[in-house]
Amino acid sequence: MSKEEIISNHQIDQELDGKRLDQAVSQLLPAHSRARIQTWIKTGEILLNGKPSKQKELVKFGDKIHIQATLKSNTEVKAEDIPINIVFEDNDIIVINKPAGLVVHPGAGNPNMTLQNALLNHDKKLSLLPRSGIIHRLDKETSGLLLIARNLEVHTFLVDKLQNRDIKREYLALVCGNITAGGTINTFMGRHPARRTRMAVTRSGKQAITHYRIEKRFAHYTLMKVILETGRTHQIRVHFAHIKHPIVGDPEYGRHQSIIKDITSKTREAVSQFPRQALHAWQLTFPHPATNESVSFQAEVPDDIQVLLTILEQYDV
Repeated sequence: MSKEEIISNHQIDQELDGKRLDQAVSQLLPAHSRARIQTWIKTGEILLNGKPSKQKELVKFGDKIHIQATLKSNTEVKAEDIPINIVFEDNDIIVINKPAGLVVHPGAGNPNMTLQNALLNHDKKLSLLPRSGIIHRLDKETSGLLLIARNLEVHTFLVDKLQNRDIKREYLALVCGNITAGGTINTFMGRHPARRTRMAVTRSGKQAITHYRIEKRFAHYTLMKVILETGRTHQIRVHFAHIKHPIVGDPEYGRHQSIIKDITSKTREAVSQFPRQALHAWQLTFPHPATNESVSFQAEVPDDIQVLLTILEQYDV
């Protein structure tokens, strides 16, 4: 297991006088999350004036803080030699174009052969980061762009930007039926009350906001550009099913609705044989952690969706 020891000494100045211990250390160590610092305080790896203290204890001018903490690999995930499509990388970030069918990180039923395994093979230092630096996720059968942090300071920066909705994620979604105008879907989402592997629009749960506009109309289907304001599990898929326009090929939220009455035989064949939800994360825009200036990356529509769109252009008219 990879690990790294962090040893440092600090003295509280006027700016930090009167703050909680965890708040003060968070400002002293901006590369580390508040949760990680709170854990170190609880385990005695952070001492206030030579003694273990509680995270809520207030520090005073002149107090001394000693930090001797071990940053261990947070995962037992193994590196695996799996090809990945790197759109961009530098010392701070990696932008990946994930193909459909690749799971982002190991879980029940997918212990290996995931993007996380591939990333650890690409850069072993990612083992020291939460989820190997993966900032957000895509469903297994959704293709497109993912953002990876390469060090703790960048990870903290990007997670903060994601929580503050400063990372813009744009998708292309082919949905069933004819949508006449763009709009916004604003609901609460949570676990489905009966089927725990699915999500659902609920009266409680967390707020979920999806913006959409029309990219191209066909006779019986509509290609949408979708922008996520929030990032709930299965959000786009659940939201379009909620407004009765499920994504073509979606196995959980409306595959049986993909075959629409009165479509041509060629359209029927193409849609019925499409093996996944027709959803692609095509553009990612965010402030670069080194400069705080906005950068944007695009991923072309994958071949399977492009073939389907070409058939619809010819036969769904």
